[in-house]
Amino acid sequence: MAKQSKPHLLQTESVSPAQAQYLKAIQRHRHTVIFFRCFLFIFFLTLWEISARTGQIDSFIFSSPSGIVKCFADLFADGTIFLHIWVTVYETLISFILVLICSICFAILLWFSDSLSEILDPYLVILNSLPKSALAPLLIVWLGANKKTIIVAGMSVAIFGSILNLYTSFKEVDPEDLKLIYTLHGTHLHALQKVVLPSSVPAIISNMKVNIGLCLVGVIIGEFIGAREGLGYLIIYSSQVFKMDWLLMSIVLLCVLAMTLYAFINLVEKWCQKKF
Repeated sequence: MAKQSKPHLLQTESVSPAQAQYLKAIQRHRHTVIFFRCFLFIFFLTLWEISARTGQIDSFIFSSPSGIVKCFADLFADGTIFLHIWVTVYETLISFILVLICSICFAILLWFSDSLSEILDPYLVILNSLPKSALAPLLIVWLGANKKTIIVAGMSVAIFGSILNLYTSFKEVDPEDLKLIYTLHGTHLHALQKVVLPSSVPAIISNMKVNIGLCLVGVIIGEFIGAREGLGYLIIYSSQVFKMDWLLMSIVLLCVLAMTLYAFINLVEKWCQKKF
C-alpha cells in the first residue's frame, strides 16, 4: 500500500503547467525590474560623466562620477574617510537603539495608564510636529559640541513619532484576545506579555525601518552644527571651501549608508518573521 501511494504523492507535489508558467512570469518580471533599475543608474552616471567632460555642465560645480571616485580613492588611501563614516554610523546606531528602547518603554507606560496618555498626548503631538532642525542649535548650547549632543539630536527627530505610533499599535490590539486574558484572571502585565507585544512586532519593525533613516537625518543635522568628524561635518566643510568632489562623495556615501542600514533592518524583520 505504501508503494502504491508514492506515485499519487508525486503527482500532487508536482507543479502544474499553469503554475510553472505563473512562476516564470514572476521571475521574468523580477529580472525586468532589476535590468531597468541598473540601466537607469548606468545611464544617469554615463550622461553625467559625458556632460562634465564635454562642458555641458560645469565640472567644478557639479563634479563627475570619475571625480568622485578619484576623491574617494585619495581619502581611502590616507584612511580619513573611514573615520568620518565610522563616526556617523556609530552616532546613528546609538541614537537608533536608544530611540527603540525609550519609545517602547514609554508606549508601554502610556498603555498602562489611560489618564497619563490623555495628559501627554497633545504634548507628544506638538513635539513631534516641531521642526527638529530648530532644536539642534539649542542642544549645542545646552550640552556642548560633542558626540552626546549629536546622538540626542538624532533621537529628537524620531522618538516622539515612534512613541505615538507604537502606542496607537498597542491600543489597536484585538480586544477579544485581551478579554480572554482577563477572563482567565490575567493581569495587565500578562496581557502585555502574551498579547500586546507579540501582536505589535510588525508595527515595531515598521517603526524601526522609519527610525533608522530619521536617526541618520538627525545625526547629520547635529554634525552640520557642532561636529569635527563625520559625514555631516565633511559635507558642511566641503561646501564652505568649495570642494564639490568631497561634498558629492559624502552625499553618495550617505545614500549607500542609508541603504545598508535599511537592508540590516530587513534582515532583522525576516528573522522576527521566522521567530514569531
